[in-house]
Amino acid sequence: MITRAHFALLDFDGPICGLFAGHSARGIAREQIGWLAERGLHGLLTDDVRGERDPFQVLRAVDARQRGSDLVTELEERLTQQELRAVPSAFPTPYADPLIRTWSAVGTRLAIATNNSPRAVTRYLDLRGLTPCFTPHIYGRTSRLDLLKPDPHCLRRAMSALGAAPAETVMIGDAPSDCRAAREAGVGFVGFARNETKAGLLREAGANALVPDWQPVLARLRSRGSVR
Repeated sequence: MITRAHFALLDFDGPICGLFAGHSARGIAREQIGWLAERGLHGLLTDDVRGERDPFQVLRAVDARQRGSDLVTELEERLTQQELRAVPSAFPTPYADPLIRTWSAVGTRLAIATNNSPRAVTRYLDLRGLTPCFTPHIYGRTSRLDLLKPDPHCLRRAMSALGAAPAETVMIGDAPSDCRAAREAGVGFVGFARNETKAGLLREAGANALVPDWQPVLARLRSRGSVR
């Protein structure tokens, strides 16, 4: 499936890089929670959310209570700035760079479909020289936080812009939300599972096709004979 697709939609953090390799996502979530507490807004979060390690879940919890507010806008911008600061220390996923270049060279149309800020994605791709493989098809977080994955909104935006039919498209992600978004969009899904914990979560979400690393996928692409 993954090497035969005409269109490939990639999640960013995980399949392409470890964005928070040098910056703890848990630390960012704690910073968000502390920032809210300093403003007397601790009550916006449930006890479960106050224990969150995922900054996206903190952001979504606040958005659910105060959708469209200046508070949500400021909190989202603070997360974007954290992502931008994380880019220089992001760790490239092994073989992701040559995979992306090879995929593009053999004619597969690529897009990013992510919950991360498109500004952070673009900065990372620029640093790695990968922007031409995707431009302009980078679809990330918008002001509509209710449309983050598992909602299929960013996948549908990407397919519409690419002119991609669901039957010709595959989504690659490393989280259950990616799997659910792909199912809702009617596209194939390949889970990128670097460890058994990730693999188990993806299987529970319904993923049938999993890859532990990109090297064998890159080898299969190169075996087409178009790129050596």
